[in-house]
Amino acid sequence: MKPIAVRVGDAPQIEAFLAERIYAYNAAATGYHDAESFTAVQEDGSGAIKAGISGYTWGGCCFVSYLWVAASSRGKGLGSDLLGTVERHAREKRCRLVLVSSHSFQAPGFYARKGYEPMAHINDHPVGHSSNFYTKRLDPQ
Repeated sequence: MKPIAVRVGDAPQIEAFLAERIYAYNAAATGYHDAESFTAVQEDGSGAIKAGISGYTWGGCCFVSYLWVAASSRGKGLGSDLLGTVERHAREKRCRLVLVSSHSFQAPGFYARKGYEPMAHINDHPVGHSSNFYTKRLDPQ
C-alpha cells in the first residue's frame, strides 16, 4: 500500500466520497435514510448574498453547519429570519432537535436569545478561544 500523505487544500471529491460512506454506515446502523442538505439565502436587489444558512436534517434532527450575515447587514434581523426559516423547515421534516455551534468570538449570545441551550464547551478551539455547542428542542406542529 502507498504511504498515507496529508493533502492541503480543498478536496471536494474526497469529502463527498467520505460523506457518502459515512452516511451509508450511519443509515444502516440507525435505520434513518432521510438525510437532506439545505441552504437558504437573503439576496439584495442585485442578487448579491447578504446572509445565508446551510446544514442538513437527518433522523429527526437538524444540524446548522453555517449561518453568516454580511457585516453591513448585521443587527437587522436577518440571522433571526434565517434561523426561524430553518426551524420551520426542520419542523416540516419532523425534526425534534436543532443543533448549532459557535466559537466564543462569533455569536453565542445570539443562540441563547433564540432559545438554544448550551450543551458543550471546548476550550482552546482555536487556542485562546472556545467552541460552544447548543441545542433547541422543537415543539411538534
